[in-house]
Amino acid sequence: MAVSQLAAVDIGAGFSDAWRMVITFVPRLVGFALVLGIGYLVARFAATVVGKVLARIGFERVVERGGIRQLLARSRFEATAIIAKLVFYAIMLVTLQVAFGVWGSNPVSALLSDVVAWLPKAAVALLIVVVAAAIARGVRDFITAVLGGLSYGKTLATAASVFIVALGIIAALNQVGIATTVTTPVLITVLATAGGIAIVGVGGGLVKPMQRRWEGWLDRAEHEIPRMREHMEAHPMVREPAHAGAPAWSAEGMNQQAMNQPGMNQAGMNQQQMGQPGMHQTGSYPAMPPQAGPYGGQMGGPGPMPAPPQHPYGQIPPYGQAPPSR
Repeated sequence: MAVSQLAAVDIGAGFSDAWRMVITFVPRLVGFALVLGIGYLVARFAATVVGKVLARIGFERVVERGGIRQLLARSRFEATAIIAKLVFYAIMLVTLQVAFGVWGSNPVSALLSDVVAWLPKAAVALLIVVVAAAIARGVRDFITAVLGGLSYGKTLATAASVFIVALGIIAALNQVGIATTVTTPVLITVLATAGGIAIVGVGGGLVKPMQRRWEGWLDRAEHEIPRMREHMEAHPMVREPAHAGAPAWSAEGMNQQAMNQPGMNQAGMNQQQMGQPGMHQTGSYPAMPPQAGPYGGQMGGPGPMPAPPQHPYGQIPPYGQAPPSR
């Protein structure tokens, strides 16, 4: 009898606990679903409004002037659409944070809280990059317009633009807290150098001397560059040989090469030259005069030996016999 009463009491307590958990879980689930639904609608509405506002104020032109449009050329999204998507996902992250907060303290809610706290820093970093790119584009256009006639004007404009963009990227990384141990010293060094140059320039102590020196360097560069180009074009190593892949030999070069060989004297060199087909002496030695051959031809002259003339009777008589009479 006592055992049955204890079992009845335990079963009743279990049903009571289960019912209490259901009653507690269902409102939280309903609240979670409502928060997600409302947050999704708000995110869609905010993204649409942001996209229309950016299109109305001409955000695409600002991005194009800043040079970021070139980076997005291969993407199927435009800059306005990307900003609208970022706004949508940012609001959805906040919505998820609030929705998971309905269940109480949990790791997912803590992670979302950290991400939501990081979003403003990311927005500021993105704004810094956009502004730096716009400033870099303006500086490059200005330097190109001023120094466009010089050979180094475009290079100087590109270097200044890259320098400004690099500063913007370093500042953006510092804003979001990425690689601060590397970017912070670099940024401090660059800013300190720029500040020192500005102080010296404002003081005026080195303005005129440096101005004269820079003018001298630029004038010297303008005069030296054409001379260097002419010197390089006139250099024998730059010219192509007459026959591609075959060096041009001369008689003096062959004589000099033959004289440099060990055991070779002037007589041997002359004999070597006479033995080569198609070679004849040039320079201080006169060419061998042509000599008449036994059949009316020439021997010893340059070029191939001509064919002997035909005998009037069609046959050459043997040696020691007189030719037949006509």
